[in-house]
Order: sequence, then C-alpha cells, then structure tokens
Amino acid sequence: MFLLCKNTPKSLLATGLAACLLGASAQAEEIWISNEKDDTISVIDVATLEVIRTLPTGERPRGIVFSHDHSVLYICASDSDTVQVMDPVSGEILRDLPSGEDPEQFVLHPDNRHLYIANEDDAITTVVDVVTGTVVAQIDVGIEPEGMAVSPDGRYVITTSETTNMAHWIDTRTQELVANTLVDSRPRHAEFTKDGSELWVSAEIGGTLSVFDVESKDKTATIEFAVKGVHPDRVQPVGFEFTSDEKTAFVALGPANHVAVVNAETYEVEEYILVGRRVWHMAFNTDKTLLFTTNGVSGDVTVIDVAKRQAIKTIKVGRFPWGAALRP
Repeated sequence: MFLLCKNTPKSLLATGLAACLLGASAQAEEIWISNEKDDTISVIDVATLEVIRTLPTGERPRGIVFSHDHSVLYICASDSDTVQVMDPVSGEILRDLPSGEDPEQFVLHPDNRHLYIANEDDAITTVVDVVTGTVVAQIDVGIEPEGMAVSPDGRYVITTSETTNMAHWIDTRTQELVANTLVDSRPRHAEFTKDGSELWVSAEIGGTLSVFDVESKDKTATIEFAVKGVHPDRVQPVGFEFTSDEKTAFVALGPANHVAVVNAETYEVEEYILVGRRVWHMAFNTDKTLLFTTNGVSGDVTVIDVAKRQAIKTIKVGRFPWGAALRP
C-alpha cells in the first residue's frame, strides 16, 4: 500500500501514483472461461490465479471473444441460438445478436465489426454486423461447421466442417467460398500464423494437425501425436495457440489429458504436458508467460508455465469449461 502524508514530495507522490496504477493494471488482467453445463462465465485473476467472479449467461456458452478494444464480450450461447453481448465491467448482458441455430465458435474480423459464426446444425456460416445487429450474409459450408479463423489482413475467413472434413475458405470481400481443402477426420479448430503465410487446422478424430500454405492452399505438413501410455484413439487434438515468436505451438489433446508442445518450424512434437481431464481450449496471459487450459470433464483450468513447460496450478471453475479469452 502507498501511504500519503502532507510532507510527501510531489515527485514521490507521482511515482507512488504511477506504481499504484501499474499495480491496478496488473491485477486487472483476467482470463474468462465459458462453462457449458453451468451457463456461466468464470473470471480468473491472473495475478492471484483465483476465480474472482462468476457471471450468468445464456444456455450452453462455448465460444467467447472480446472486441478488439475489450469493451464487450461476445458469447456463443449455443442452446439459446444467439450470440450475447456482455459488458465485462458490470457482467450485464447488453443485447442478443442474431446468430443462426446452434452457434458454436466464431471469429471477429479485424474491422471489429463483423462476426463470422459457425452454425453447427444448419451447415452455414452466418456473418453478423455487430453495430447494426443485422445478418449480412449466410454462407453454405460443409456439414457440422465448428472451427473459425480469420487471416491477419482480414481477407480470408476459415470455417471447418466436422463431418465433411474440410476447411472452407471464405473471401470476406464477396462473402463467398473460394476454396475447400481436405483435412483429416473431424476438424475442430483453425488458426492463421500472424504473418498470414500458414493456416493450421486440428483434426480431432484424425488425431493430426494439418498445415496449409495460404497462397497456394496446398497442405505442406501433417503433425501427428503419440502420448506414452495413452491409447491413440484418445489422442484428439482440438484447440491450440502459438507463442509470441510463433516458434512453438501448444496443442490441446482432448481426452488424452495432455497438451503437446510442437516446434512450429520443424513441425515436430517436443514434449507433452499433463493437464486436467478432456482439455478443450486455451488462452495466454498478456505477455504469454502463462497458458490457461480448459479441462471439460474435470471442471477446472490448468495453468502452464510456458518457459518451464510445466503445469503449476489447477483452478476449479464451473462444469464443463470450454472457451477461454484474455481480458488484459
């Protein structure tokens, strides 16, 4: 605590005030977790690694993403067939957006205005203008769409379809499909590298990660996983995240209960980290020194020290945690 007295020099006051503000900023850093079965969001304070708030949502929240200025949180309330807009300060649901049926994952375009939403039951991707609250387009994709990604320049949006086993390339200028690329069985998650040169797609049942060259749309690598003591059928890659330098990718392996550490330059698996049961998705803190994984079956979040590649804490949240997002 910084104590003030009437004789405190102004320079020290300024220094102390700055320190207080910096401390408040550090304490405000949070990881937000969606809990499928509880219809809630758990908010984890990164400084204390404790849950500090639990907020009610619509039914079966899964995908969550903040606006680029972090002023609102978008929530895929799948069983409510809507995308909810939450004020992260008050925790109030401000409004519902049209989303199509059973929204599962979505991605926010770099323009901070257009949400691209995977509608699992309807085999479409819905595009919503979050300013006007209207549907801009609905694009036919494969059966059971789930994963969503947007290229850094905003040109392409990817939808993965679990049953069709494809990554669908949408040109955001025309809102039309321009390519379809085959991946292994049941693709779940997709991410572009930050330079926009590669697209990575996980295949849950196929047990692999596919890497595509964005310019040619050709597959350039396939990453496979083998966890000692775990049956291959249980090795099911889903969510993944890149480190800041993009030399490493951390990959959630579902019911294998491990996160794989992948060299993103050689595409080789370097090691595996034991986490909670049925790991789904993950989010880094601001400086990417900590990684938070959602473990659906065990109802908790594992905190990984990125430099040491070790799990350092387990945080109990709601039932069946699924999505994760950083609020800096």
